Amino acid sequence: MSPKKTENADRSVYRRSRHTAGSDSRSSDSLVVVHPFHALRGQRLEVLFSKRWSGGTLFVCARPGSGQVTLPAGWTDRGPAAECGRLSVDGLGELGALTRVLQVVDGGE
Repeated sequence: MSPKKTENADRSVYRRSRHTAGSDSRSSDSLVVVHPFHALRGQRLEVLFSKRWSGGTLFVCARPGSGQVTLPAGWTDRGPAAECGRLSVDGLGELGALTRVLQVVDGGE
């Protein structure tokens, strides 16, 4: 990357892109946090940009007040629709395993 000369000839300014190579700046203006346990649940956030990762899409949003928050698409209104409260076979198996672990930790067995 070549430096861009400023009016002051002594200094060079390197321009850096705000987005990574895999980012998608075409996302729409805002989204709503729908994850049931997220502190910002129900709030509409401004989308700064989105990017792809191995697990899907991440949205980088302006946090109310200041700063940024990164959210996976599944935690927003842009994620897949809920399946009417039903668990998959895999989900039920994981729930059973978790329940057994919690019983052992709690001294129930």
